[in-house]
Amino acid sequence: MSEERTDIASLGEFGLIDHLTKNNETKQAGTLLSVGDDAAVIDHFGRQTVITTDMLLEGIHFDLMYTPLKHLGYKAIAVNLSDLYAMCATPTHVTVSIGISNRFSVEALDELYEGIYAACDKFNVDLIGGDTCSSQKGLVISITAIGEVAPDKYVTRSGAQKGDLLCVSGDLGAAYIGLQLLEREKRIYLENPGVQPDLQNKAYTVGRILKPEPRADIISWLEKHDIKPTSMIDVSDGLSSEILHLCKNSDKGCILYEEKIPIHDETKETALEFNLDPTTCALSGGEDYELLFTIKQEDYEKITLSEQISVIGYMTEASEGANLLTKGGNKHKLIAQGWNAFSTEKNS
Repeated sequence: MSEERTDIASLGEFGLIDHLTKNNETKQAGTLLSVGDDAAVIDHFGRQTVITTDMLLEGIHFDLMYTPLKHLGYKAIAVNLSDLYAMCATPTHVTVSIGISNRFSVEALDELYEGIYAACDKFNVDLIGGDTCSSQKGLVISITAIGEVAPDKYVTRSGAQKGDLLCVSGDLGAAYIGLQLLEREKRIYLENPGVQPDLQNKAYTVGRILKPEPRADIISWLEKHDIKPTSMIDVSDGLSSEILHLCKNSDKGCILYEEKIPIHDETKETALEFNLDPTTCALSGGEDYELLFTIKQEDYEKITLSEQISVIGYMTEASEGANLLTKGGNKHKLIAQGWNAFSTEKNS
């Protein structure tokens, strides 16, 4: 990238929007009117519309010392689409609003939008609007994502029944470990700027925090195998927190087997280097953006066909509570120790 720096003020708000959206192409047949008018117009042809919105704040949700702007743009879209997939919906449109201080150049925003467009292209989503405004401190990103679903085919957090199997996609705890690695390297750098980052053989865990991937593939696989989850949520705040959401909303309890929780080898090894328990990282870490869902017992044979899905427990009566069965055979009450949106640190 060239060293050229264009001040945002030189373009003005509308000039900036025109600049950032000049190559914006729509892909959805339902996009009737996109960027450039007072509002966008979409037609979902009789399907139901699912809408979610999310904010990302510098210093709370991301640190630009180790987060490339392109990755941040991609992640901002990805985490919103994850919420739509958690409803079994197909994402179709997004709006992107940003608050920016004068320390950002037009070139910096081009990088951010490169990541935004990369995610939109990958998941076949149209960017149809948004807003830009001045921020006194730091970068603010607000995304609204819109999806569609066949009438009444959406999946909520409240449909789990007693005896349903508790399943999760992928593996857990990796993003939290990636964050620990980046924070460690940041501390070393601040003490000694001459030291090169030591992230050899840590590509998987670092990638999970910087560039999460929403599990569109899992939704497609479930549909292909005619499996409709009875309840579902995406894992943004840690496994224990999300399980408790399903239990509360469905008025159920659960048994979670520690030995069944999927954890990547690199996550395990790196957790131990930090003197952290890998299971605790999976339970409380957050930002994995995997899908946690329940299925009927009769779908068990089908679900075992996927190497990407693990059965990790089952739902019980609410009176039995939510419990973790440890590898040693002990039963512990499941507690949420994950991310708190109103604290800048993890809860202890």
